[in-house]
Amino acid sequence: MTLMLIDSASLWYRAYYGMPDTLLAPDGAPVNAIKGFLDMSARLIQKYQPNRLIACLDGDWRPTWRVDLFPEYKANRLTEAGEEEEPDLLTPQIPILLDLLDLFGIAVIGADNYEADDVIATIAANEIGPTRIVTGDRDLFQLVDSAKDIKIVYLAKGISAHDLVDRAWIENKYQIPGDRYALFAMIRGDASDGLPGVRGIGEKGAAIIANNFQSLSEALAAAHAGDHRLKPLLQRKLIEGADYIKIAPKLVNCALDAPIPELSHKMPSRPKNLEAIEDFRIRYGLGSSIDRMMAALGW
Repeated sequence: MTLMLIDSASLWYRAYYGMPDTLLAPDGAPVNAIKGFLDMSARLIQKYQPNRLIACLDGDWRPTWRVDLFPEYKANRLTEAGEEEEPDLLTPQIPILLDLLDLFGIAVIGADNYEADDVIATIAANEIGPTRIVTGDRDLFQLVDSAKDIKIVYLAKGISAHDLVDRAWIENKYQIPGDRYALFAMIRGDASDGLPGVRGIGEKGAAIIANNFQSLSEALAAAHAGDHRLKPLLQRKLIEGADYIKIAPKLVNCALDAPIPELSHKMPSRPKNLEAIEDFRIRYGLGSSIDRMMAALGW
């Protein structure tokens, strides 16, 4: 009973930038993100044959509790108006896409003051696997779990060449234990989210620490104790970064307590009347993209 969780924003951004902006509805409105999202989703559904499907959303892309911990969190993405930077031609496509997912009967879930990552993590922690998480965001590598068969369908290389990330993949890619990606990421930081990590420690240093310690607090204690597993430079940088180390676990780890509404997430059955979907097809010029999604759903 495979569960597929889609990081929706990750997918529609990838669709928007991966599909030509010359794809237009009959009225001239852009539909490249909508078509790309449908096409990619259809291919992944056909490949992984999930029995359950949820499109996950940001209830808040900068949750107040993360910003309170670290005010610079994602501040690099703010516009002068204090809103998230988003391409002008993408913004109007999102509500249309969400309406279409609703017409298809696909569960769409977000939670106030939580990011999609938190929604995905909470669902994955509480649902029976196997679980396949579709994203282009490596932050979600922390959710990989061999016991529960949670793997990441990682789209950084595109749909055709995507990676299926398990613990062995993480070990090979980063030379760290596969269950310590979150620790590694806390130390290394993530410029795209405005997270500095432990200043002065790069990816190599983060890997050394992740190979020798199970938590940041353990590594910090070792630094204070002059532990031989840490070179003096790493010891000093950990001690200097003590304030950040205190908040990093809550800041970087996905929350597991997002309030998830009770929704059916079984694969949707073909409705008796496809008129509303056909209206969308014609109105927005979605043609073959609608056909691909219907075929993937077995309609």
